[in-house]
Amino acid sequence: MALLIASVLLSGKVVVPTLGKTYTVGDSTGWGLGGDYATWASDKTFKVGDSLVFNYQGGGHTVDEVSESDYKSCAAANSISSDSSGATTVQLKTAGKHFFICSSTGHCGQGMKLEVNVVRDSGSSSSSSATTPSSPAASSATPAASGAPPDPPSTTTPSKKLPSSSSAVAVSLPLAPLLLAAMNLVAVMI
Repeated sequence: MALLIASVLLSGKVVVPTLGKTYTVGDSTGWGLGGDYATWASDKTFKVGDSLVFNYQGGGHTVDEVSESDYKSCAAANSISSDSSGATTVQLKTAGKHFFICSSTGHCGQGMKLEVNVVRDSGSSSSSSATTPSSPAASSATPAASGAPPDPPSTTTPSKKLPSSSSAVAVSLPLAPLLLAAMNLVAVMI
């Protein structure tokens, strides 16, 4: 078991998940009557792992996640989830369309409804390989007062890519105490 842990730590294949963004529905106005949630959502790209925070008057409003047909008809009888606490956070766990309404009488019909399209985050895993820096920006240097030509723009040469074993050690260095504990456990077991 300890050898398995040590192998994983030294392999450098540990994937660190990225944290998603948190969106406050309706921004400073929150979740309530009079909000234009279609416009609010229109300029945002929601990704798997992001969260929606609904701030509203508890007891007066609800946040119900519903099917598309229930969204269109403002029906909450078959809600996927429902909350009326006044501060609801929904993590977007799957790609596709998600639909939210307020189930208080008449509120959905008055516009208290939100549709978001959630996409997969294609950059959600990290890699331990070195990256090539982007090309340098164009120089805006001007000739010196003496009339001498400006210095040429500096260029950056990418460093050599580390061998995979070196990369694994660099990635695993913060995990060294755990690795030492695992090795001590193996020594005690022998």
